[in-house]
Amino acid sequence: MSLLIVKPGLLTTVQDLGRYGYQQQGIIVSGAMDTFALRAANILTGNAPDAAALEITLRGPMIRFEADVLIAICGGDLSPTINGKDVPLWRPILVRAGEILEFGECRSGARAYLAVAGGIDVPMVMHSRSTYLRAGIGGFEGRALRAGDTLPIGEASNVAVFYMEERQAELQAVSFLASSWFIGYTSHPAYRSDPVIRFVRGREFTKFTPDSREELVNRRFRVTPQSDRMGYRLEGSALRLEEPVEMLSEAVTFGTVQVPPDGNPILLMADRQTVGGYPKIAQVASVDLPILAQIKPGERIRFTEISMEEAQQLYISSELLLARVAASVQLYMKTGGPR
Repeated sequence: MSLLIVKPGLLTTVQDLGRYGYQQQGIIVSGAMDTFALRAANILTGNAPDAAALEITLRGPMIRFEADVLIAICGGDLSPTINGKDVPLWRPILVRAGEILEFGECRSGARAYLAVAGGIDVPMVMHSRSTYLRAGIGGFEGRALRAGDTLPIGEASNVAVFYMEERQAELQAVSFLASSWFIGYTSHPAYRSDPVIRFVRGREFTKFTPDSREELVNRRFRVTPQSDRMGYRLEGSALRLEEPVEMLSEAVTFGTVQVPPDGNPILLMADRQTVGGYPKIAQVASVDLPILAQIKPGERIRFTEISMEEAQQLYISSELLLARVAASVQLYMKTGGPR
């Protein structure tokens, strides 16, 4: 079974949860920008949460399904349609063979995740199928997708196969079938175009001037067009150190906020480097990283400080919520679910 890319969209890549265990050799983690949306889409199609899916950025592709397939689209709303009909997000969708999925205007967010039952079955590179564009490794030939690419699909899980068989007869009369049940807005990140992002203090937080520390939480920062999967360049009040600091390069991670000499922060994202030598004023709480992933260039963000304990509790609460969602989805799929 496979997917045919008729049109590639602006930037469509194969991503999973990342390539861990190689940062000491300088190999970056990469992976999905919005890991919550990717995990949710996989759960809705009966996949393991770390299965490979398509990350679709701003302008989506056109995709032909070569066989009946179970899909889910989560994250940003890029106006998906099949045969002229809107495809709803955050729920299982059974699609008939030969149908074409198209994307239109970007209504909200910046990235959508398309999971297919069985996962995108490209070769593993260092225990991950994620695409790292700068190095040309992973994903589909180490690059963004192009027209004419054919992506192999793995074997669907037993629960996905059962759900598809239960609804197979209904599918014959329509282009696609959307379930009546879905992941509601209260169960996924609070996506919005002007979010308040929570952070804990970075290693060099106290080395910045008092005014700069105040500006960090009192001003809005614009995400500039020079932003990408490696990092968001932020424009706003320049943040200054009290005095020059000599630093050795040290480990950085997803959500680290570095401040180069020009004072404009850089917020590191999924394709961040493994180490950095700029002072670190903040570290974004893990629970808010999916919200950042859905910010478009030109939009603005604000920061608010929380304690390490609050950040840990928010992370635990988010993981428990996703576990409950996964359990509910499994139950619905095993029983055929409400129509």
